[in-house]
Amino acid sequence: MSIETLTFTTHLECSETGKTYAADTLHGLSDAGKPLLVRYDLDALRKSVDRDALSSRPPEFWRYREFLPVRQRENVIRLGEVMTPLLPARNLQQKLSCGEILIKDEGRLPTGSFKARGLALAVSMARELGVRRMAMPTNGNAGAALAAYCAAAGIESFVFCPEDTPRVNVDEIAFLGAHTFLVNGLINACGRIVGEGREVMGWFDTSTLKEPYRIEGKKTMGLELAEQLGWEVPDVILYPTGGGTGLIGMWKAFAELEAVGWIGSKRPRMVAVQAEGCAPIVKAYQDGSRHAELWQDAHTVAAGIRVPVALGDFLILDAVRESSGFAVAVSDAAIIAAQRQCAREEGILLCPEGAATLAALQQELASGRIQPDERVVLFNCATGLKYPLTGRVASIDLKQPVDYRWIESFSDRQ
Repeated sequence: MSIETLTFTTHLECSETGKTYAADTLHGLSDAGKPLLVRYDLDALRKSVDRDALSSRPPEFWRYREFLPVRQRENVIRLGEVMTPLLPARNLQQKLSCGEILIKDEGRLPTGSFKARGLALAVSMARELGVRRMAMPTNGNAGAALAAYCAAAGIESFVFCPEDTPRVNVDEIAFLGAHTFLVNGLINACGRIVGEGREVMGWFDTSTLKEPYRIEGKKTMGLELAEQLGWEVPDVILYPTGGGTGLIGMWKAFAELEAVGWIGSKRPRMVAVQAEGCAPIVKAYQDGSRHAELWQDAHTVAAGIRVPVALGDFLILDAVRESSGFAVAVSDAAIIAAQRQCAREEGILLCPEGAATLAALQQELASGRIQPDERVVLFNCATGLKYPLTGRVASIDLKQPVDYRWIESFSDRQ
């Protein structure tokens, strides 16, 4: 690796056929219509950097630069990509009578969600490869991240949202300068607009897994998690799964870490968590299929995992099965209850998608698929502040004497 470059990237590879593609060239999907994966000279990487050297680097995910594809330092777009905390959920542990529960709180990242990881890499690589216009479909958070990083990079962005996308997300995307459109359809319909508009509009399709680099950004969750646990991995990871980029990316990260000798052969059991109203991966897992069918009439309060069909379905299912994990669906009622429980018992505001992982943990501790002595990591993929929150609130009229007995009785009813 020369002094001016950061990466050990050698080539790209079709995730289905293994066909190789040149690095440093703009690519979408492979010739087989499947996601491309970035490959590295891991032997050279191992000889070049030691994991202990990371301690002297800033606490951001760019500390893993040798595992990432950006070559030129000037193309790295930074908006403050902090290492996100791994929060112990001690009260929930005690209440559920289980082993260690840790919450990886991704809401601390730019634009308030883990989508910043993937889009930081996608936009940095787009800048490096000369892209001037990017587009994507989104249920909210990914569009906000694209808009922010494109603004920083001087790249024009176009974002298409289902018309019922939470207004706070839509306003955030538009305020960050993206050309923002509401569509009377789900995210796959928005994706169709992006795909069909490529030639006419000249934009680069940044849809989930239709470019190679969002996986690399999401991969940093696995790198970071291993480092935070002293270069070990947990027993179980529960991950809110829509397009599944993060689950795929973490599985890739663990393989690369073992290849360079930073971790051993142990892998966490990967659990793909979906909502009952949109559970294509769960159905495919239960059916023993490697591909998921389009989910009809998709609906859930957890908009971020309302993805009726995932391009990387086979990669998600491969990781789940290879890790001896599973895919599970939870009800909207359980998601809402888990979100409230975590807020009131841990002081942590989970987003609905993150709350789905807690609901799944409770469900699977009861079923026995997760054992009480296992160390479990739940991924909270965005700050709960970006979603509607409800609580019982009373008013006090200062024109009247303050009735403290009434205040006490009101508090007792909370």
